[in-house]
Amino acid sequence: MSYYKHHVFFCTNQRSNGESSCEDFHASAMRDYAKQRCKELGLHKDNQVRINSAGCLNRCELGPVVVIYPEGTWYTWVDQADVDEIIDSHLVQGKPVERLLLD
Repeated sequence: MSYYKHHVFFCTNQRSNGESSCEDFHASAMRDYAKQRCKELGLHKDNQVRINSAGCLNRCELGPVVVIYPEGTWYTWVDQADVDEIIDSHLVQGKPVERLLLD
C-alpha cells in the first residue's frame, strides 16, 4: 500500500543540449501551482496527496509530463486549466482525465 493516496510527480527537467524538456513549459511553476491548489483544497492533509518534482521521466517529446502513483497514470498538460482538471477530476473525484492521458 502506498503511503499517500496520490503521489504526483511533475517532470521539471531542463535539458542542457537544446532538446525539448518539460521545464520549457514552466513545469516548476505548474508544480508549485498544483501544490498550492492542493493545500487550498485541504488535499495535503492525512497523506491524501503529495506533489513532488521528478527528474527526467524520459517523455519530454510528448510535452510536459506528470505521473500519479500508485495508479501509474501519465498525463501531459498545456496550461493551468489542464492542471486544475487533473486535480479536480483525478485527485478529488478519482476519475482520470481521458483527454490528457499519455499511452
